[in-house]
Amino acid sequence: MTAGTSGMSRRGLLAGAAAVGGTAAAGLVATADGARATTSAPFPSGPVTVVGPDDPRYASLTHRGCNARFVGTPDHVHVAYSADQVVDAVQKAVRTGRRVAVRSGGHCFENFVDDPSVRVLIDLSSMADVSYDARRRAFAVGPGALLGEVYRKLYLGWGVTVPAGATAEVGVGGHVLGGGYGALSRRYGLSVDYLYAVEVVVVDASGKARKIVATREPSDPHHDLWWAHTGGGGGNFGVVTRYWFRDPAADGADPGRLLPRPPGSVTNFYATWSWKDLDEPSFGRLVRNHGSWYERNSAPDSPYAGLFSVLMLNVRAAGDILLTGQLDSTGPAARRLADDYVAAVNQGVGARPTRLQEEVPWLQAAGAVQENAPEPFKCKAAYLRRRFTDRQIAAVYAHLAGDRSKPEVDGSLWLVSYGGKVNTVAPDATAVAQRDSVLKAIHAVGWEAREAAAPRLAWIRDFYRDVYADSGGVPAPGEVTDGSFINYPDSDLADPALNPSGTPWHTLYYKQHYSRLQRVKAHWDPRNVFHHALSIRPPE
Repeated sequence: MTAGTSGMSRRGLLAGAAAVGGTAAAGLVATADGARATTSAPFPSGPVTVVGPDDPRYASLTHRGCNARFVGTPDHVHVAYSADQVVDAVQKAVRTGRRVAVRSGGHCFENFVDDPSVRVLIDLSSMADVSYDARRRAFAVGPGALLGEVYRKLYLGWGVTVPAGATAEVGVGGHVLGGGYGALSRRYGLSVDYLYAVEVVVVDASGKARKIVATREPSDPHHDLWWAHTGGGGGNFGVVTRYWFRDPAADGADPGRLLPRPPGSVTNFYATWSWKDLDEPSFGRLVRNHGSWYERNSAPDSPYAGLFSVLMLNVRAAGDILLTGQLDSTGPAARRLADDYVAAVNQGVGARPTRLQEEVPWLQAAGAVQENAPEPFKCKAAYLRRRFTDRQIAAVYAHLAGDRSKPEVDGSLWLVSYGGKVNTVAPDATAVAQRDSVLKAIHAVGWEAREAAAPRLAWIRDFYRDVYADSGGVPAPGEVTDGSFINYPDSDLADPALNPSGTPWHTLYYKQHYSRLQRVKAHWDPRNVFHHALSIRPPE
């Protein structure tokens, strides 16, 4: 899942504006062996397309990022359609000594791609095919494929899916590399739990760019390169030009049995509390109930394993607090589950929420979040092993509605469901080290381009610092928190002035895995060609 673009103004997290996808058979054909593959219009097969500042396409390519705080000015944008073209683009950047970055869907929250020092941008948005690879018994997905299209093609072609995010326009490229989670993760786990292989363009010590395929097979000499791409984050080791997905427990060659099969329909539900009906004690009861409920109901065999929800704690000026949920089932039993869940969250609050509930086809719901035009925003995040303490809840209230709030700030704290099947995977099986959390916390603030950034940045930094004050102002691994999520990157954590806690940024994101990731970095990117503010540092 991707939290969003600006200001958390998108209230329809699960409703969306329209169904993802189009006609039932569009883009699918049968191959000789009976499997299906996607088709697309022919693209240039020779040298990569190079776009400079004088080309009318340049503005579109450099403004694709979701965060309008950052717009890059590279010397050239290389629009690639194949792995060989990516090799060529990387080789030229290395040869000319220019810093290179990569963009697939454009959903990096920080300026890793749009940093002023990036002189070569490789755009992978056209590498978007989805197909079944019979030789590997796995589904091949291009890094530029958007989640909405991945869901549509996998489901309509084979009746399967990969558990991943709720935003249709998010690209597979960066989403998977950070772990990848979404509405089906409590039921089925993370995207990387199904990652079988990656094709990566790397640069060796001599400066030569080449393609490598790394798999999860223990006997693969490139196994560590695969492992590093199961949660190590993007922009670290090379350029991923293809992913392959297969359930590690799957047998046989029937494509319809090699990935999870989603439900035919789901139950979406919503509960809204007006801030007019809430004071500090009732707000505290609401947040405490919600967190305690997840402590009790996040086992993989819970009746609520099929629940995905977000509690959107908005600033008082926004008018309301919203709980959105989705159950991967329908009918009376699902309605009872939803009713009991909302009742548990609302117990003793003293305010009656407005309710809405609907059953919709799964494909309509999957990846249904539609984005607004990019605006500036800032996000900070945390994994929660248990609910916030009473002191933390008081700090949340103070910044959203109390004496630390600011009328001009449009900010939120989202508490997103986690746990379930995610927590059945051993921490060292993938590069995702956090495998016993029950919630993710996303602190966010957005603003319009004409508005000043400084007071918004000051507000969210103070908010984050106060909530996690007991561990130095950051969510250090401990009893309540367990670090942060690399797909919600926060460059503040690498700045000693903004993170004086003594807990290094890499401990917050990678915990005990960082030294192993450093070894992979030293082997596969010895020249540190691929780097950014939160990239894996070569070992000293």
